[in-house]
Amino acid sequence: MVDKDIILAKSSAVRKHIKRIKDLPLKDFQTFQNNPDYQDILLFNIQLAVQNCFDIAAHIISDEDLGIPGSTNEMFYTLEENGYLTRDITEKMVRAVGFRNLIVHEYVNLKLDRVYEISKKDINDLEVFLRHIFSKL
Repeated sequence: MVDKDIILAKSSAVRKHIKRIKDLPLKDFQTFQNNPDYQDILLFNIQLAVQNCFDIAAHIISDEDLGIPGSTNEMFYTLEENGYLTRDITEKMVRAVGFRNLIVHEYVNLKLDRVYEISKKDINDLEVFLRHIFSKL
């Protein structure tokens, strides 16, 4: 059985990081591009928000004895196969993990326009992920 307290704590962390991203006073891309502090704040909070999402996935898979995924991406496919996620949100989470990996491992290859776009649009996918998880618990 899934320990809901752990899921609640992790989802609270995801929401906190999303709020930090959304609360950043970014009027436009130029403001973001010219402010290294804003860039660091966004990247840090995107990284931690995604990290907490795959912590949630790992916890559910472990507690529900859904197998042993071979990668972080496979965790989301495992949740999809077991009715926690739709194909659409699974694919979005796989892309989020890929972007998180770029942040962590290949910082110099990040495109600032993509980071800005994620902060304005794609970050909402993490909230959708949480809604799917809570609808199943």
